[in-house]
Amino acid sequence: MSRLMHPKVYGTVTVGGKGQVVIPVELRKLLKINANDKLVVLSKGRDMIGLVPVEEFSRFLAEISILRESFEAKTK
Repeated sequence: MSRLMHPKVYGTVTVGGKGQVVIPVELRKLLKINANDKLVVLSKGRDMIGLVPVEEFSRFLAEISILRESFEAKTK
């Protein structure tokens, strides 16, 4: 099983005056996040936020679009 499948605490971050946070180095290395990478910021209310690489999010949306079209074709 992938190391990413097991929850792990990577530390805490402090929100700076400009709203910036620093992703812990261990996590950046694990996820191969580099300077100038673009991330989509997601939220579910005030309880949780998530960061997803733009390329991965775009791939996810494309897959969902295909599934949606298939679903709609089967339910007509």
